[in-house]
Amino acid sequence: MKTNLGPRGAGGRGAVRKGLPQEVSPAAVSAPERATVFIAASLLLDYPKQNFGQILDQVQTETAKLPSPLEGNFSRWLEWARRVGKTKVEQTYVNTFDEQRRCALELSYYAAGDTRLRGQALLAFSQLYAAAGYNLVSGELPDYLPAVLEMAARSGDPIVEAALASHRDGLEVLRTALYQRESPWEQIVGAVCAVLPEIDEATRARYQRLIRQGPPAELVGINDLPFPTFPEATR
Repeated sequence: MKTNLGPRGAGGRGAVRKGLPQEVSPAAVSAPERATVFIAASLLLDYPKQNFGQILDQVQTETAKLPSPLEGNFSRWLEWARRVGKTKVEQTYVNTFDEQRRCALELSYYAAGDTRLRGQALLAFSQLYAAAGYNLVSGELPDYLPAVLEMAARSGDPIVEAALASHRDGLEVLRTALYQRESPWEQIVGAVCAVLPEIDEATRARYQRLIRQGPPAELVGINDLPFPTFPEATR
């Protein structure tokens, strides 16, 4: 399996409905079940590979063991992918993630935007990979969501999971953008959110502000990042 380490609703262009999705209910899962969610989401949020059919089979086998709400998230996406086929999934992926800024898969983009703070954020993620003993070999930026999910699944490192949780506001903006486009990938991001710590009021306020205003533009000066940089990961 290649990895990132060492109808109208299929994510078309532009929003097709307004409003916010229902809040995700936290799922009570074991550590292995959480890892299954992370690795399955990593595979399905990445651009379809040559062995697409094999990946679908593997994801279906593993996610079938998850509690029913989570299993349903993955089974609905898998049913859509099998129905429309690999070429359509590829086209929809590009239309969704490569051409819609609010559907960016780079985690720090939502909080840092196209500002100088983004460099600090990417450095923090690079340090996180090094601390967990991984090298990013896919050519993507270090905050690329599928790669971070894969690292979280394979390492089981609580610091990596904390990194994901600290970007919950960005994940919620992404989930909302996918919901508004009636994208099948909303189900996958929703599954990830369901196995992260429950969202608090401060995070809820941040992501709702980001939905209204979008990621920040260039800032004057260098300020602190709006999320933790995990100094423990630099040891």
